Amino acid sequence: MEEGEVAKESLAKRIAGEIVLSSNAGQTIQKWRNIFKIPQRTLADQLDIMPSVISDYENGRRLSPGIKIIKKMVDAMISLDEKTGGKVVHEFSNFPTKQVRDTIASMKEFEKPVTVDEFCRKLDAKIVVRKDLNDNKLYGYTVVDALKVIVEFSPTEMVKLYGLTNERALIFTGAHSGRSSMVALKVTNLKPGLVVLQTKDTEMDALAKRIAETEGIPVAIVNMKSDEVTSLLRKNYK
Repeated sequence: MEEGEVAKESLAKRIAGEIVLSSNAGQTIQKWRNIFKIPQRTLADQLDIMPSVISDYENGRRLSPGIKIIKKMVDAMISLDEKTGGKVVHEFSNFPTKQVRDTIASMKEFEKPVTVDEFCRKLDAKIVVRKDLNDNKLYGYTVVDALKVIVEFSPTEMVKLYGLTNERALIFTGAHSGRSSMVALKVTNLKPGLVVLQTKDTEMDALAKRIAETEGIPVAIVNMKSDEVTSLLRKNYK
């Protein structure tokens, strides 16, 4: 089996398994449809069903679909992604290596998306750049040591910090003014949904701000200790 087929099959099994095991299958279907950026009508057309059927599943007006329907939905999303170049499948095939995993303090995918504003409020973080994007959706978070990432990681390894999707909060601990973190982030060509800088500083570096503004990345600052950040995240997102 070719590498591309292996990546597709692996991702399909992962998505289907998550939907089946989810306490809210409809929300999990919606999460993945949004990650693939597929409108309800487009997915419905691919499945040859009415858009209202997709809506009913996602909003809990229908019972959770069986495994056969789930498989068809997953295959349809992946097929639609292929038609536009397979970007999502390619992104998701870059799972963390051992070196990357050892650098990650905490990592989670959300069953239900949260807004940038909601995430920052739960973390007691202050948004300092691109406050206009506080309604953007996040589908997970990754907490990493800023110094280790900057010193040890290649651009390819940086990409692997994103887990299943780049629409997530990327939290740098020990980030100081954020300059090195934002410069390192820029080389990945993937924009996280939010950057959180865990630091004692109250102001961001001017260059770091400019990168965030230009790239359209919301940035927040949190002043608590790194272990407190990780503990609070695990408490709020079990």
